[in-house]
Amino acid sequence: MLRTTITGSLPKPSWLAEPERLWAPWRVPAERLAEAQRDAVLVALKEQEAAGIDIVTDGEQSRQHFVHGFLERLEGVDVGRRVTIGIRADRYRAEVPTVTGPIARPRPIHLDEVRWARAHTDRPLKFTIPGPMTIVDTLADEHYRDRARLAMAFARVINEEARELVAAGLDVLQLDEPAFNVYLDEVASWGVEALHAAIDGLRCTTAVHICYGYGIPANVEWKQTLGGEWRQYERIFPVLAGSRIGQVSVECAGSRVPLDLLGLLAGKDVLVGVVDVATSSVETPEQVAATIREAQRWVEPARLFPCTNCGMVPLARKTARAKLAALGAGAQLARKDLAG
Repeated sequence: MLRTTITGSLPKPSWLAEPERLWAPWRVPAERLAEAQRDAVLVALKEQEAAGIDIVTDGEQSRQHFVHGFLERLEGVDVGRRVTIGIRADRYRAEVPTVTGPIARPRPIHLDEVRWARAHTDRPLKFTIPGPMTIVDTLADEHYRDRARLAMAFARVINEEARELVAAGLDVLQLDEPAFNVYLDEVASWGVEALHAAIDGLRCTTAVHICYGYGIPANVEWKQTLGGEWRQYERIFPVLAGSRIGQVSVECAGSRVPLDLLGLLAGKDVLVGVVDVATSSVETPEQVAATIREAQRWVEPARLFPCTNCGMVPLARKTARAKLAALGAGAQLARKDLAG
């Protein structure tokens, strides 16, 4: 009951990559990089276990970016042909690779990473892959020239990859879709259809993560424009409640999301963000427990999974460790309430 997890990323050790930075350059020579990344995964797993996190991830230690770490091994995407475009409805500009031909997956992408993590933890293992809509929104497209058609092409290769990861022992596949909180109409028109194609036939728990973004200035500034209540979830939760996805991961802590919106996800497991990753202030276990108790007004405890709001890669490692500890301890306090 109230099993804890994180949305995916953790800060990388300073010996692996430049700290507290997205797109952090690697600090290890190419010939030793894979070994260093595996070592960092071991650290990430043990830090989660020590904090009492029940469903662990590899911390995304082998990826510079949650989207581009997947794209760089696909055919049809020219990672060297970069252009600067507005993404997330022009919330900010980013340098992105270009789709130049049919999308194909010539070989496994993250299989070795899942095998390594699976071999070094006995806890349920989650792995994150960017969702089709978010991928489409983080690329320049010179081939398909149709967002929905391109999304379905990515959904197909995600499904190919996911089937191999599940065969290697993966327990939870999470698709990261921050774009769902931006393109609300497209979620209903083709976004969920692409999710369904990505998870088709998988014999594991499936999840979709939808947040308001990393705690970086562009996202923090955008949040200030959203008014006294953030009600984007109100548009998309009913669609997700009727979908085949098993879990929905959302941002709650430190946000202006009305928690009663969680009631729109009836029938789904809900990964409730009880740790705010947009601040270096560390929650107390009591604050985490209070958010969990509030969420239980709309989500039954058996379906409530205390979680982080988003990835923690831009944070200082000391801060992230403290937040992990607060997450584990706060969930334990809330469990004691249920035990009477």
